Parts: sequence; structure tokens; C-alpha cells
Amino acid sequence: MESLLGIIFHSIGGFSSGSFYMPFKKVKNWAWESYWLIGGFFSWLIVPPIAAYLTIPNFTEIIATAAPSVKALAFTMGLIWGIGGLTYGLGVRYLGMSLGNSITLGFCSAFGALIPPIYYNFNAVEGKESISDMFANSGGQMVLAGVLICIIGIAILGKAGMLKEKDFATGHEDKDKDFSLVKGLIIAIISGILSSFFNFGIEAAKPMANVANEAWKLANPNQGEFLFQNNVSYIVILWGGLTTNFIWCIYLNFKNKTFGNYTDTKTPISKNILFSAIAGTMWFLQFFFYGMGESKLGNGASSWILHMSTIILTANFWGFYLKEWTGVSKKTMRTFAWGIGLIMLSIVVVGIGNSL
Repeated sequence: MESLLGIIFHSIGGFSSGSFYMPFKKVKNWAWESYWLIGGFFSWLIVPPIAAYLTIPNFTEIIATAAPSVKALAFTMGLIWGIGGLTYGLGVRYLGMSLGNSITLGFCSAFGALIPPIYYNFNAVEGKESISDMFANSGGQMVLAGVLICIIGIAILGKAGMLKEKDFATGHEDKDKDFSLVKGLIIAIISGILSSFFNFGIEAAKPMANVANEAWKLANPNQGEFLFQNNVSYIVILWGGLTTNFIWCIYLNFKNKTFGNYTDTKTPISKNILFSAIAGTMWFLQFFFYGMGESKLGNGASSWILHMSTIILTANFWGFYLKEWTGVSKKTMRTFAWGIGLIMLSIVVVGIGNSL
């Protein structure tokens, strides 16, 4: 039952993340950096403390009393993750919602799932599963098999991207004019690797989450683990993400002379802010529900790959809705379907492995 709840929570978070970019498409006559920054304020600065306030009454005290080294490392992981978030947008631009998300988040899921247990193999921490531990038991082997299946699925999706580029080069020049496989793949790989640092940030901030968890369990004996323990961790991690994105967006506002977007009465300012706020809130909700799923499954390979895989599936749903694959050959569609099918299979395999 705990594993099932974990999968459900991760699926809700994945759907929110895979859908968050859609409200941005309703923003009119604003530069990317303008609506990305407004959405970011909600994602990284406004909504996280509200969520923590509603779920962890003493969250400010937990942050204030946490060791400086814990906060510094969590913040640093957020900074690096923030770079991955910035390049994510470019990856989607050049590869589209479906392929861009699939490749970027596929790399993110693989790196985020494997690096922590490899780290714990060399720096053992009580209660944390190392890569050796995973190889030594059937459940861990099953999870690793799921990661491998996911990586194979990514490779097949890359092949589908090559076929799509070929299809669009002959007879479909009007389709997806921004599509660029080489640019998109390079950016997606960089983004996927750097985005996985959010998972490391959760590990770095775990001492703060543990304080919230223990306080809740003391007040609620025999009720299991605290669903919202990570909400206090997110605040510090997301400060790092906000710093990176704020600096870059302000730089682009200066460079592109787009500061006027925020006050330009010729644009629907209120609607643009509203849709940016919705997008930003949806972006944060992925972490809110990830924390709930993690409280049931732990922050190991299973949680991370389940979360990322559901984002990939949701993003591909929107990709079809936006008709990004209209006009491609049957061979391209079959290849794409195989890649998605393997990623879906990886979710099942990881779920089974986690329950063993």
C-alpha cells in the first residue's frame, strides 16, 4: 500500500510538471525571460514558503537552526539545478514538448537515480542504499533494470528525433521550424545532467527534513512518516534555483531591452502575470507531490525515476495535443512509440523492484 501511494503521489507531481509549460503558451507579447522570471518568483520564492507554512508550523526555526554547511550545500545544489532549468527551456524549443522533455528528463532520471547510490558506495551513510546494496538484493536489481530500460528508451527516442528531422527536411518544411536535433540534443543532455542536482539537493537538505519528520512523529505517534517533511528543504534548494534564473533573466532583460514588458499597457499584463503565476505554481507542485511520494518510497532511484518518467509521459501527451508529430512517417511514429513504451515499462519495473 505504501508503494502504491508513493506511485500515485509521484504521478500527480509528474503530471503537474509535465503540464506546467502550457499556461506559458497563453502569455502574449512578452519575451521569454519576462514570463519565465515572473513564473519563477512563484515557483521558487512565493509558493514554497506558503506550502511550508501550511504544513510545517515551525519551518523558519528549522531553517534558522540548521547547520550552515547543510544550508550551503543545499543552496549550491539548487544553483546548479537552476542552470539545468534554464537550458531546459531551450531544449524544449529546439526539440519540441514531447521529444525535448523525453530526452532531457530521461537523462535527468538516469543521473538522478544512479549518482546518489554511487556516492553512498564511497561515503556510507546509515539508512542510505548504496549501489553495492542495490546489486546485492533482488529489489535493487529490479530497480537498476528499470533504470537501464529507461536509458534504452531514451536512446530509441533519440533515434526517433533523427527520423523526425529527416522527415521535416523533405516535404514538411512548414512544420516545427525551430526543430534542430543537434542543438537540441546537446542542450538536452546538459540540462538533464544538471537538473538531476535537485535530487542531490534533497539529500543535502535531508537533516532539515528529518527535524520536521521527527517533530511530526512525536506529535502523531504510530502514523508513519510525515508526508510534507521535504517542504522545509525545498525553500533553501529553490533559493539557489531562483538566484541562477533571476541573474540570467535580468541579464536578458537588459540585453534584449525587454524590461518594458512588465509595464507595457499594449500587452495583457494582468493575464500574462496570471498565466505565469499558474505555470510557476504548477512547477512547484511537482516538488510538493514528489516529497509526498518520497516519504513513502524514500529518495532513492525508484522515487526519482518514477517521478521523471511520469513527467515524460505527460509531456508527450501535450506534444501530441500540440500536433508536434503530425506529418512524420509511420516508421518515425513506431520508433517514437517504442521509446515511450520502454519508459512506461521502466515505471512498472521500478515499482515492482521497490516493493520487493
